[in-house]
Amino acid sequence: MASLRPAPAATDRGPEALLAWMGSLADPTRLRLLRLLEGHELGVAELCDVLQLPQSTVSRHLKVLADEGWLRSRAQGTTNLYRMDGAEVEPPARRLWALTREHTESWATVEQDRLRLGRVLARRPPGEDFFSAAASRWDKLRDELYGRTFVQESFLALLPPDWVVADLACGTGQATAALARHVRRVIGVDRSAAMLKSARRCTAGLKNVELRQGTLEALPLDARSCHGALLMLALTYVEEPAAALREAVRVLRPGGRLVVVDLLRHDRDDFRREMGQLRPGFEEGELRHSLAGAGLAEARVRPISPDPGAKGPALVLATGTRGARVLGIRERGDKR
Repeated sequence: MASLRPAPAATDRGPEALLAWMGSLADPTRLRLLRLLEGHELGVAELCDVLQLPQSTVSRHLKVLADEGWLRSRAQGTTNLYRMDGAEVEPPARRLWALTREHTESWATVEQDRLRLGRVLARRPPGEDFFSAAASRWDKLRDELYGRTFVQESFLALLPPDWVVADLACGTGQATAALARHVRRVIGVDRSAAMLKSARRCTAGLKNVELRQGTLEALPLDARSCHGALLMLALTYVEEPAAALREAVRVLRPGGRLVVVDLLRHDRDDFRREMGQLRPGFEEGELRHSLAGAGLAEARVRPISPDPGAKGPALVLATGTRGARVLGIRERGDKR
């Protein structure tokens, strides 16, 4: 949180510090400001409303209080928000303020200010006081208090609960297990027996999960049997990505959605060889053309912002929707 210039330590100024603090309190307007700001973070316009004073007057008194270390401020958009944090005020000044506060408790003007403050706060959305103070550190605070898993869970909960979803190249089953908690049924497909063994452990106890062994070019799924399909980090391992995309579209119902996550094209050949990938990712335009060629409408492709700790190449996200009829795709026959 940005702060205004703090007052020099009392030990540096001796009696000068006490006189400065007493001088800053020797004004009715400044006393009223401190009474308001010790309990709330307020902007200049709100303070003007409560004190019924012009902005120039309020701003002048705020500067005096800030210069003597009574107040802290932070920017929110084009506005500065002010507050008095007792923990940040020097101990001798806190003792002086405690005495001052005691002798202003029954001040009629303070009671009038409280009533007008209540009106100002009532116009704020619920929780505004807290979020005004926490805005600059909210993301970090939220992660520390609640973690990040709930964000993924919230997004997954947007899926229609009656959907059947295919997790193609499901690997160890982490995405399969996450999806299964939010939809009617998930079918995981992978060509690797070792991966499927891990996936069975990951999805143990989930009765709406079925795992099948098969390739992306010849999926062991009926045509039009799924509402959605996920292809995650799989196409770079396929000889013919276009064939895999056509198969994914084949198993979708009309209106069903395909989601593809894979590598954005890169030039790290050592990485490609180490990971056993057949191609160095995809250009955005290339992937958009491939989705359209497979029969998907509303194809959208965009890069994904890399996680701060990610060491691999950047990723790309592509989505599309199957129409009522897709030319060139067999509609009959169970490929199981």
